[in-house]
Amino acid sequence: MNNRVRELRGERGWSQADLAAQLDVSRQTVNAIETGKYDPSLPLAFKLAKLFGQAIESIFEPGE
Repeated sequence: MNNRVRELRGERGWSQADLAAQLDVSRQTVNAIETGKYDPSLPLAFKLAKLFGQAIESIFEPGE
């Protein structure tokens, strides 16, 4: 799955730790999502979408 989490986080000037704290997950989880090693659960994807003010589909898209 491809995602724009790193891009959206960067636009806000947040570190991975900043984003992790807001989502109540570890920094390693944020890193794994950003690098595509981990696909977030649906509840976590909704939290990300709400936090960034985006639709889930604009943050995540199926990979090849």
